[in-house]
Amino acid sequence: MADLLTVQDLETRFRTREGMVHAVNGISFDLKEGETLGIVGESGCGKSVSVLSLLRLIPTPPGKVVAGTASYQGKDLLQMTDEEIRQVRGAQISMVFQDPMTSFNPVLTIGQQVAEPLEIHQGYSRAMAYDRAAEMLTMVGIPRAKERLNDYPHQFSGGMRQRVMIAMALICTPQILIADEPTTALDVTIQAQIVELAKRLQDELGMAIIWITHDLGIIAGLADRVNVMYGGYIIEKAPVKELYANPQHPYTIGLLASLPRVDESGRRRLASIDGLPPVLMEKPNYCPFAPRCSFAVEHCWKENPPLLQVGDRHTAACWVNPKTGGERV
Repeated sequence: MADLLTVQDLETRFRTREGMVHAVNGISFDLKEGETLGIVGESGCGKSVSVLSLLRLIPTPPGKVVAGTASYQGKDLLQMTDEEIRQVRGAQISMVFQDPMTSFNPVLTIGQQVAEPLEIHQGYSRAMAYDRAAEMLTMVGIPRAKERLNDYPHQFSGGMRQRVMIAMALICTPQILIADEPTTALDVTIQAQIVELAKRLQDELGMAIIWITHDLGIIAGLADRVNVMYGGYIIEKAPVKELYANPQHPYTIGLLASLPRVDESGRRRLASIDGLPPVLMEKPNYCPFAPRCSFAVEHCWKENPPLLQVGDRHTAACWVNPKTGGERV
């Protein structure tokens, strides 16, 4: 599969009263046609800021993309004019946000908001756009879709609002859908329905997906490849089955150990990762996970490791092999 999106050395900072926050610290990744890429990590690790930076949705000030490239269809998203990036957003790359209630305009009907991208990007008339909006709402499982075009966001449940948000993101048939923790505010049953909906729509529309979450359980049945983030860095990359079977970074091992699980060994206590996430007021010159890591050695405090090859299409930013406790050469 060809690369659809290639991100190199992306770096984003925020100026605050306390100083400069280094939110994203030189990450690189690619997205292939038709695949699902999972980006996982705890709150504050830079997941959402990374993709908001690509779409130029970082509020400036206080935020600023200070380095990197994002190549899409031969053009750098980060160097596009405001008008050029507006033509990409919603039409070719769409985003589903975490909280559907705050993502909608409460004083506009659902029909107005779902149909608007077609009127802006594809020149549809209002009537044609509304017909297509009703079709998309039906596709994502909204009953009596045509009647509900005149309803307002508060008249929908949380799960239904998220379905409407997905319909709005997909109405122009984008090549890339970015889903930023779209199931976080929903109960477990509705989460499963939204994940199944995304998989079905991907099969029908052929789009690529970047799915951002802190929940490794969701990623297991959804993604093809996974990037694990910590402290503004990508600290492990692997195909999803390889990551679960053979995690190579202590942080990934800790995340997986914290998942509820029933297997042949019976019940077990959930593990936790001691300590707190790093304060990103400065870029560390050592491994950002070292203060919380039980495998840390002297080298970890002297140099921040790059992503090292640890298997087929599998890299990890760790000086130590956690399986053996020995330092990687």
